[in-house]
Amino acid sequence: MTSAPTEAHPEGEAPAGKVLCDACPVLCHISPGRTGACDRYGNLNGELTRVEPLVLTQRPSGETEAGELFVTGLGAGTTYPDYKPAPFIVSSQYEGVDMVTAVTEAIFSYCSFKVKIDTDRYLGPEQAHVRHRGEIVGHVTTAEYGSQMLSLGGVHHLTGGTRREGRESCALMAALGNREAVELSIDDGSQLILQAGAAPIVNGVRETRMRVGCGSATIGMFAKQWHGLVDEVIVVDDQITGVLSEHQAGRFLGMAPTGVEIRGRRSTPGRYFQVANPGTGWGGTDISDPLSIVAGFDPAISWPGLRLLMVSTTGEHAAYFVLDAALRPQPAALPAALERIVERIAENCEPALTSVLFVGGAGGSLRAGVTQSPVHLTRSIKEALVKVTCGGAPAYIWPGGGITVMVDVTRMPAHSFGTVPTPAIVAPIEFTMRLADFAALGGHMEAVVPLQQVLERADKRLIERHPENPWPVDLKERS
Repeated sequence: MTSAPTEAHPEGEAPAGKVLCDACPVLCHISPGRTGACDRYGNLNGELTRVEPLVLTQRPSGETEAGELFVTGLGAGTTYPDYKPAPFIVSSQYEGVDMVTAVTEAIFSYCSFKVKIDTDRYLGPEQAHVRHRGEIVGHVTTAEYGSQMLSLGGVHHLTGGTRREGRESCALMAALGNREAVELSIDDGSQLILQAGAAPIVNGVRETRMRVGCGSATIGMFAKQWHGLVDEVIVVDDQITGVLSEHQAGRFLGMAPTGVEIRGRRSTPGRYFQVANPGTGWGGTDISDPLSIVAGFDPAISWPGLRLLMVSTTGEHAAYFVLDAALRPQPAALPAALERIVERIAENCEPALTSVLFVGGAGGSLRAGVTQSPVHLTRSIKEALVKVTCGGAPAYIWPGGGITVMVDVTRMPAHSFGTVPTPAIVAPIEFTMRLADFAALGGHMEAVVPLQQVLERADKRLIERHPENPWPVDLKERS
């Protein structure tokens, strides 16, 4: 099938020979052999048809319960407008218990992606705009332990700006969710190439490792190994730079004060803030010369021959100095024993990855597609009577009101995300519960069909369950 131009007719009647698609508010009129604007629905012999097959997950052949199948929302279709039951409400048995799973492809206007980027590099100021092809699509949020965080998409970018901003935001979100590489720029910051499950590329350089810890934590982890080999160690870090002899770990080992004077704001002994500006140099700072953070040495305490190691929190940068008679640090060859410890810092750094989490608010059509009383579904989820999955992947449900789901896109089936031109994101979602609980919350019992009836469909596709995902029908296995 080929895609056709979108024709919106709110009165709801299609011209002769065309079918009306009511899977989203655009209300496309689709000619024979063509698809609507979203490429999800087509006119097949005069019938509105979902053009992608329904996806079912199955247990790998090596598992005890091999052959079990679970119907996902991927390829299922959509429950717009809200009065429709979910496209599939499937009954099955699990360990002798009658179960039901309500399945749909949800249209999310209220959704975003939270992106965790493992890097010490400075990406940009907090709250700075993130752009995709020139359009604002999100912002920089907090820095976490060895990672930088972005918030991308969201209803204000999808619907609150210009049409181009909405289209670009929607396209970016779908690509990111489908694990494609995307290019982003941060105002007054870095250029990024991000892909879920892959190493981030910052200003053209692929990251290889995330830091082992902040400067203070690195001191604590490796102090005992450095003891006796060196008189002072400074671990350069944008957030918390550590100084071994002053640090509690150095004091515990009985290390003598060295009289080193560090630029920046002293917090507690051996811990310094703001030693330099954020950047892409040593330890996420803007420096290339580590000695630039050293103000000097106290002649009443320091001594000629004092051995000084300076290292970053990833082990990527390291330099060794020995004080001369004037107490000036002179570069020297890094001793083999210290080089091994620097290598050990690098070995203890985990591989740098880009993690992408989809966050969506499941309201309106989703809940009405399951029950005539939507609040009962919300309460049943919070009471752990209903398990929520996205394409079979476990979803974390945020506390508080409503159903706000969060899921790791790498644990969802490939190409789980689509778009509609409103603009909005389309993603699979499933609600699984005991059949008795489904009836008790006012579920659409008249729409329940047995799993076997779904399996008789020709337009279906089987995939193996992601090895890290619990089996969706097992209510005892919580995400």
